[in-house]
Amino acid sequence: MTASPLSGPDYLLRGFKIIRQPGIRLFVAIPLLINIIIFGAFTTLTLDAMSGWINQVIEWLPSWLDFLRWILWPLAVILVLAIVMYIFSTVANIIAAPFNGLLAEKVEEMLTGEEVAGRETIAMAIASFPKSIGRECQKLLYYFGFAILTLIASFVISPLAPVLWFALNAWMMAIEYCDYPMDNHKLSFKEARKRVGSQRGTSFSFGALVMLGTMIPILNLFIMPAAVCGGTLMWVERFKQAS
Repeated sequence: MTASPLSGPDYLLRGFKIIRQPGIRLFVAIPLLINIIIFGAFTTLTLDAMSGWINQVIEWLPSWLDFLRWILWPLAVILVLAIVMYIFSTVANIIAAPFNGLLAEKVEEMLTGEEVAGRETIAMAIASFPKSIGRECQKLLYYFGFAILTLIASFVISPLAPVLWFALNAWMMAIEYCDYPMDNHKLSFKEARKRVGSQRGTSFSFGALVMLGTMIPILNLFIMPAAVCGGTLMWVERFKQAS
């Protein structure tokens, strides 16, 4: 199948359709509940502090850019939202990882009509929590490496900092949600990154729309299960036969 950057968002939209399927709803319910609980707690803790964070972002910028504050303020809002929502998504994904893997498994079986080797039950998913944490830690280490480079670049080209952070977080969203079905098939994280990177335009546009979705209230509660379904669609249609 020929890769098209425009097909990335389509996978997420198709993911929203899948989460409404009768045979999938049960496996959507647990990640969705986790998302609601974490988002409620996270919003309560961060909403009051957000204005202060945005002012700090503005203060980091060089004084000669003061005349651009009316432009830089919305960019700073995007930067803070991108970082805060990525942290929220990361925490939610760590806790929900076993259930996201189970959801990816059920979606793949629905799409292909074939059982995934080593298929799990909900009890088995809970028991696999330590293994899932290890996989999520690999993703965090990968993210931190690029986050350091992005932070350095943000000081060098300050006006572009929001764009750089958004791009990094969008890429991580693509890796995060495309990884669940690959982990189900025992692919290493290195191999998973390779396959996601083999179609950068499609993967990045998918991750960018997921990232935007995390920044929209209410929608961000449903974005995780929909993104898992979208990432599984990408696995079945694009990455499964890649090497």
